[in-house]
Amino acid sequence: MGEVTSGSTTLLAALAAIPGHVLWRASARVGHLAERTLPTDVDLTAYAVLHALPRGVAASQQTVADAVVVSRTTMTKVAVDLVASGLLARVRNPEDRRSYLLSRTPAADLLLARWDDDLAALDEAVLAPFDADRRVRLAHLLALLADDVLPEALPGAVRGSVSLLLVRLHAWLYREFQDLLAPLGIEPRHVGALTALTALGPVSQAELARGIGVSAASVVAIVDELEERGLVERRRVVGDRRTQEVHLTEPAPAVLAAARTRGRRGARTAFAALPDGGLEELLDLLRRFVTAEEDVSPG
Repeated sequence: MGEVTSGSTTLLAALAAIPGHVLWRASARVGHLAERTLPTDVDLTAYAVLHALPRGVAASQQTVADAVVVSRTTMTKVAVDLVASGLLARVRNPEDRRSYLLSRTPAADLLLARWDDDLAALDEAVLAPFDADRRVRLAHLLALLADDVLPEALPGAVRGSVSLLLVRLHAWLYREFQDLLAPLGIEPRHVGALTALTALGPVSQAELARGIGVSAASVVAIVDELEERGLVERRRVVGDRRTQEVHLTEPAPAVLAAARTRGRRGARTAFAALPDGGLEELLDLLRRFVTAEEDVSPG
């Protein structure tokens, strides 16, 4: 969806109402906290992959990818890295020579014992903005969602981690909404940009990046894609020819309205496991997490 700017706590009201955007921002915040708090050798996806292969069990790359909700491309890269590090063994599948079987090595067992402690520290950093009651509620609501939409084979270590559940739930939801929006020719990141432009009016790319919470490079790519689809255009600012503003085009409001309709329908299905009022409660908690200043005391 684009690279969220590290440390960004800005959340436009229009975007704060979109579950997918809020979950994306929360997942990105987890990633930033992981970079700051975890040892450099800890990788969240690798951690999930290794836990998806209990000791003595072999499984295909696709089976593991499905269990931890990662794409085939990501799974291949992670598997290659883990094999090179001596943490996974990879052999041809005797029943299907086109695929590989993966298994965990003894070295991975030793490493995971330390990584488990590291992930507990990350969870504590993620939960820092919350008091005890809110921590319990956030974990409960995420678990309800995970039990409903994530694979049964999702490793217990992932189910038990607020940090990893946020990342994996976002990965699942992004795929779902990508499919929902495909007939419109746009993707979730485009909906965020169009929503921000509707709320802010014509703005510079830098202002748009701040509004969405993404890096300057990411917003340039998003605007390029929207311009190719005829939904925005860059215009020089009158009186300042060096500055460009991004404007919505005439077809943009109708496309955004159609995307919102599909999004609302999709959300009813995606979050069906939550009790009455549960989605808004979850969004309130995630907004608190996304907008919390660093080193916030629980409250």
